[in-house]
Amino acid sequence: MPQTLPQALDSAVVRSWCTLALEALGREREEIDAINVYPVADGDTGTNLYLTVESAAQAVEAVFAAIETPEFADTVRAMAHGALIGARGNSGTILSQLLRGMSEVLAEGRDGHHLATALRRASVSAREAVAHPVEGTILSVAAGAAGAAGDVCAAGDEDVVAVARAAYAGARAALEATPAQLAVLERAGVVDAGGRGLVTMLGALVETVTGEAPARGPRAPRAAAPVPEPCADAGPAYEVIYLLEADDTAVSRLRDRLDALGDSLVVVGGDGLWNVHVHVDDAGAAVEAGVEAGRPHRIRITHFGTSGVSGASGTGAAPEERAGRAVVAVLPGEGLARLCAEAGATTVLARPGEPPASGELVDAIRRAHAREVVLLPNDAALRHTAAAAAEQARAEGVRVALVPTRAAVQGIAALAVHEPERRFDEDVVAMTAAAGATRYGELAVAEHQSFTSAGVCQAGDVLGLIDGDVAVIGQDVATIAETVLDRMLSAGGELVTLVVADDAPAELAARLEAHVRETHLAVDTVTYPGGPGAPLLLIGVE
Repeated sequence: MPQTLPQALDSAVVRSWCTLALEALGREREEIDAINVYPVADGDTGTNLYLTVESAAQAVEAVFAAIETPEFADTVRAMAHGALIGARGNSGTILSQLLRGMSEVLAEGRDGHHLATALRRASVSAREAVAHPVEGTILSVAAGAAGAAGDVCAAGDEDVVAVARAAYAGARAALEATPAQLAVLERAGVVDAGGRGLVTMLGALVETVTGEAPARGPRAPRAAAPVPEPCADAGPAYEVIYLLEADDTAVSRLRDRLDALGDSLVVVGGDGLWNVHVHVDDAGAAVEAGVEAGRPHRIRITHFGTSGVSGASGTGAAPEERAGRAVVAVLPGEGLARLCAEAGATTVLARPGEPPASGELVDAIRRAHAREVVLLPNDAALRHTAAAAAEQARAEGVRVALVPTRAAVQGIAALAVHEPERRFDEDVVAMTAAAGATRYGELAVAEHQSFTSAGVCQAGDVLGLIDGDVAVIGQDVATIAETVLDRMLSAGGELVTLVVADDAPAELAARLEAHVRETHLAVDTVTYPGGPGAPLLLIGVE
């Protein structure tokens, strides 16, 4: 039977688009990297676009994991938010704004007319986000897509498939024109790498709504040419990217300050959360400007002369010899991150609703600057992401072992037995054994009514989880915590670890410590502050 083509977009289409776009960018990543000559010939545009879309796809999957049939508006907003928090590089940051612009319109309507309007809004908003727009870039390709889509609608065809095909054709034509618009592309004999990635994205959209991948045809992007080596005098030395929590007024002042510090300035986002991208010589000044504007986090500083990533200090010091071994750990909460950093680990902060993408874990492995790295994801949902990061780091010559920790308390137990003087394999075995011998529990507050393994919970109920499953439901935090502790200790245990969030009841830690002393003889208790962003309570029993 012939396939029925969609008359309107829906959540499943958005999900499929993210999946197909990620697969397509994965196939074409190296080819796009190879033609990356503008604004900096650092050969990473394809990788940055892939990581940006990976973050968008993860956000969409999280919506489907929470709700079986999510609302379309929620899905497109999740896609845009995921791209915003995971945007990488100049093109990735612009792509995140394109998706945000589309989401603002698509949240109001799903037909072909709204898709064309969304592409136009995306093009305009992305151009406004760039301090000094340049023709012959992804901005020109976005404008070409929007113009072609608008022309189809103006001619009376508002079918979703027709609009998607027109946008793809318009983007391809605009991409072929980029060398004539930008001299550096003409000299290298290539089309714009960011624009090439956007064409790939729109091709995935066509495949999503038609079921068939579009042929490139006679206007296919031309073959890649060798990329010139980055020159130390060609521009600023550092790329600085960070997420920023700030209001519109502060961001307006930040744009002016960063524009004076460097170039390739792109500031995208809104509603209090922004992604800031700039190329500068003084990375520290760029970060300090963010501190003055609001609260920067997920700071990434890349030196264009090296493949590694510096720390957030922006000192520009020469690369040091690699250390022997390091531990990289993902932690939910600033208190735990500080604790593990003091123990010598390189940390990645996992904020609520913002799981780190594989690129962020790779950055952390590079930042550890070691020949051998033990990676602790501390979340079962990060297993595939961590595995992908480990593979990429191995390809860069780092020996990486992934210890499949499913909770932060397992990571703490593993870190406690870490001995860098041991043979690598022996150290990994010891850390894995310590993590495996640690049962983990958690207290959380239900956000909405749901069916659980312990029955139906209502919004606001306190949930007690053991090894990832809901074991008890109630109203009082301390009572639920004691019940979870008793159940976990019923099988024995020698040490209880409590990680208490800042917003937990003030006497919770003291009450639980007393409960363990009174009811479980010969069991020790250690308590750590979770800090802002940590789960209400984490429990480990070794």
